[in-house]
Amino acid sequence: MKRRPGIGGLQNAAAARDQFRVLGENVAKLRTDLMKEQLSTFRSQLEDFARKHKNDIRKNPAFRAQFHEMCAKVGVDPLASNKGFWAELLGIGDFYYELGVQIVDVCLTTRPHNGGLISLDELCKLLGRRRKNAREPVSQDDCLRAISKLKVLGNGFEVISVGKKKLIRSVPTELNTDHNQILELAQGEGFVTVLEVQRRLSWSSGRATDALETLLDEGLAMIDDGHRDGVRRYWFPCVSSISSYAGIET
Repeated sequence: MKRRPGIGGLQNAAAARDQFRVLGENVAKLRTDLMKEQLSTFRSQLEDFARKHKNDIRKNPAFRAQFHEMCAKVGVDPLASNKGFWAELLGIGDFYYELGVQIVDVCLTTRPHNGGLISLDELCKLLGRRRKNAREPVSQDDCLRAISKLKVLGNGFEVISVGKKKLIRSVPTELNTDHNQILELAQGEGFVTVLEVQRRLSWSSGRATDALETLLDEGLAMIDDGHRDGVRRYWFPCVSSISSYAGIET
């Protein structure tokens, strides 16, 4: 027959639990303090690194991307504010804010031609034309970081993935799965036909026509009825060649 622990035993057990709890809290606090100390050290080293490699960060897009990765690991966002240490040291805040303004301008200029959907490749090429006299070159990573700061403008200016391509949407158009599949299919030649969509995606004629007409109504597609075979082609400037924008002043 088991004996129940006496009052003294219960008190001892409770005291032991309290000791373990206090010990656990102390260990957790030590770990937290140690992590804070390590992060503080990392941030200090990061600032020293930024001072030493200031010119490389500003002028080399690949180096700049690696620098951003280092910042993210220690919880530093150089773009969080246009003022403060990073802006004064690197001018990096000004760089991205200026780039963001230029991205908005390019998107607005090309919107009549692409319906507000432009590939990241095309955007970077058009920015390159605009910035040909700028000291700092820009990369796709730079563009994506600048676009992420445009979210304050509300709907629009969002990066979406269609197949292997990244597209920048500058209008609040909602694209569903059908639309994305058509855009991915159009990447091959820049256009699709109703019959091609039916065959490649195993859709009915009504489904293919409805999706294509919606994209046409949204300004994302252009109609070409000038072929001898009489088959209507739906062109998508957002996945076509840069030549689509050859006449656009940026």
